[in-house]
Amino acid sequence: MTSPQRTKTGSVPRRERGGAKEARGPQGPRGPKPGPARDDGPQRIAKLLARAGIASRRNVERMIADGRVALNGDVLTTPATILTDLAGVTVDGKPVAKPEAARLFRYYKPPSTLTAERDPKGRPTIYDRLPPGLPRLIPVGRLDFMTEGLLLLTNDGELKRQLELPSTGVVRRYRARAFGEVTQQQLEDLSEGVEIEGIRYGSIDANLERRTGRNCWIEMALAEGKNREVRRVLAYLGLQVSRLIRTDYGPLTLEGLDTGDVAEVPREALFVFRKSLRGGRKPVGE
Repeated sequence: MTSPQRTKTGSVPRRERGGAKEARGPQGPRGPKPGPARDDGPQRIAKLLARAGIASRRNVERMIADGRVALNGDVLTTPATILTDLAGVTVDGKPVAKPEAARLFRYYKPPSTLTAERDPKGRPTIYDRLPPGLPRLIPVGRLDFMTEGLLLLTNDGELKRQLELPSTGVVRRYRARAFGEVTQQQLEDLSEGVEIEGIRYGSIDANLERRTGRNCWIEMALAEGKNREVRRVLAYLGLQVSRLIRTDYGPLTLEGLDTGDVAEVPREALFVFRKSLRGGRKPVGE
């Protein structure tokens, strides 16, 4: 079997064409220009806790239902509680710190790790492998247990939500090593979308990068990111994936990262990225 070559910086190269077309990713109409956000004033506690990086809004609502969130010592019973700040709010008995400015990190997730805080089965998670000294971080989306590559981490639940929304149109790029026979035409047909077991997958831009015997490397670009989408689509084509690497998330790449490495996205680059999102909003405080 062959494996992807690495540059001197340790990143997986963007293209190894081998004569096939270059994958450019799904294209779509531009949304409205980003406008200023109105995140001042009273807000639901779930949103405030998400901004503070405690968890996503949905998970905060679960924490409130489980009685883990209190205000001035009184356990909250509804996520509809409206507050102007987090003064007096505790989670699991611990005061919640004032939200910091949004930060975003690139992480080269190793294979055989879960994108979760803990696993009842005792399998390793990304938090077991992250280097020390980082702030409290939550993942943007997920990569499954065996998938490796670019995983974004943030301290801001609202940034997490913004980057995950399908409406923002962020293109994710993958490289898959697979066993089996497939033609470039079959891959190009994926641009029309495909339905598998009742689930509709949108346009995928796929490129047959190279073939060695019955093994091949395939590049894929998609904007939806449904659960295990790449693996399911390739299995539908009769391919068995032996390695799957996410190389890009929007303009962010694995450049300069080896397996297990973390690097913070510069503040200006994060600002530009957020402004570029379809239907996105200008970051608070910028």
